[in-house]
Amino acid sequence: MSIPGFTGARIDRCDATRNDPALLGEAMASMSARLLRLEGIDPVDDGEGRLAWGSMAEAEPDADLLFLGKLDGKPRFVALPGQGSGLNARSRSCMRILPFLAPEEVALYGAARSLVDWHARHQFCSNCGAPTRAAKGGWQRSCSSCGGEHFPRTDPVVIMLAEHGDDVLVGRQPMFPKGNYSALAGFVEPGESLEEAVSRELFEEAGIRTSSVRYIASQPWPFPSSLMVGCVAVATNRDITLDTTELEDAMWVSRDQVLAALAGDPESPFKVPPPMAIAHTLLTRWAAGA
Repeated sequence: MSIPGFTGARIDRCDATRNDPALLGEAMASMSARLLRLEGIDPVDDGEGRLAWGSMAEAEPDADLLFLGKLDGKPRFVALPGQGSGLNARSRSCMRILPFLAPEEVALYGAARSLVDWHARHQFCSNCGAPTRAAKGGWQRSCSSCGGEHFPRTDPVVIMLAEHGDDVLVGRQPMFPKGNYSALAGFVEPGESLEEAVSRELFEEAGIRTSSVRYIASQPWPFPSSLMVGCVAVATNRDITLDTTELEDAMWVSRDQVLAALAGDPESPFKVPPPMAIAHTLLTRWAAGA
């Protein structure tokens, strides 16, 4: 079975430690504590398919240390870069490194990346505008002025295939590599269920109406902090009406064509997203009859 990327981290998130200053202090002072090495916000490979870790002494003076949890019984931290570090959380330069890491390492990195980025973008209180400080091991920011408490956010995104008989709808954006097609996707809006978001996005982007929606799998996507919710919807029409502000093209493809694309057949009419993307999982499972 195809497993979405950025899932399967083995780390124990240790909620009790986050909420206990004494336990958190012990973890930080432990001789076995390790600090995740990053280049900006990108991972560092140890050369053996694992993330690189260093001693706590590698952190810059006065840097906020964010507690990721315990891995193999050892406390794990990541340092929050200082002001003016120029983090670009939407950059995907790390994609050159991630394929060489074990899946559980990719998942752990994704959590660290999202957490670091959230702190970098939430230095001030959304209630009163005063500076905030990291709290609870980095899983909260607190305002010293109004007492506001702010927590790392995750933005839900639906990503879906529409099926009609033995065909499925795929689309492409202008930014995609040449020949690549994927599942359609969009953010869930306030006051909207996942099923409603799937149906709305398919109609808005491609003019496709649906009669039912089924859930397949989910995936954290740390660019910067989305949760991709993968679904398959049953389409009631085949006529495509493109929203050209969202899509460059969309087409119906058969199960055999999907299987050929997944196999890397050069004669396939399209190319699929890489295995790390949940769209690859959706296509794989749909082709297998899920």
